[in-house]
Amino acid sequence: MKRLDFVLLLLVISIFSGCATNNLETTHVLALDSLKNNSVVVTQDSSEDEFLSEFEEEMEVEEVYDPLFKYNKFMTNVNDNLYVYLLKPVSNGYKEVVHVSIRDSVNNFFHNILYPIRLVNNVLQGKFSNSVEETQRFALNTTVGLFGFFDPANEYYKLEKHNEDFGQTLGHYGVKSGFHIVLPIFGSSNLRDVISIYPDSYLNPAIYMDERSWNLVNNRNDSILLKAYKTVNYTSTNSKQYDDLRKDAVELYPFLRDVYEQYRDNLIKE
Repeated sequence: MKRLDFVLLLLVISIFSGCATNNLETTHVLALDSLKNNSVVVTQDSSEDEFLSEFEEEMEVEEVYDPLFKYNKFMTNVNDNLYVYLLKPVSNGYKEVVHVSIRDSVNNFFHNILYPIRLVNNVLQGKFSNSVEETQRFALNTTVGLFGFFDPANEYYKLEKHNEDFGQTLGHYGVKSGFHIVLPIFGSSNLRDVISIYPDSYLNPAIYMDERSWNLVNNRNDSILLKAYKTVNYTSTNSKQYDDLRKDAVELYPFLRDVYEQYRDNLIKE
């Protein structure tokens, strides 16, 4: 493959990682997280079909304000095709050659460096005990955990993650979600969360790696490669649940929309 074609491919893949986003992931990741955080618990004895059926029964979502329904449905299909025909094949190939323990460690590292976003938004919401626990996690995982590649904070000290972003902070103070919108590549969102991308981006160390004199990458192509790698690595460890979800969903867009809105509402209520 020519170098230009290779760089363009990496650019497309890297967009999935969100160059300057808050903790929002793609629709597929949000759907996965919602399933994990919902009150329905899947056990080793439960089938995927039973789990999804129970989840749909438990899901009680207020009617979502969706004036962009036709556009949102179209963009969901576009994003889904990008996932199926680009991101998933690349991540599957990567999974075949990289051991799962290494891939988990890489996920831990990228989560660890987003500590500033979690800290500031926990503080803004007055969740000071969570802020302390997040700081303890960061200190332990950065030192004992070798720059965050391992998670001794949870494994040995049972320190929990407290993921917060500015969208949750606005919701905490009563700001409504506004209309639902599906972003190209990024997936499901709403007006409140889109607005929140900007302030959270200034707390993301990745933008300073790109733009400041003390950056950790040599040039823009290296930065694209890093973001693409992050996305491929994450997908390689978290694709199965989304695949099961999209297989069993009667209509993909309305279901993903409702999953996203319920997920965000549940986070704000915590």
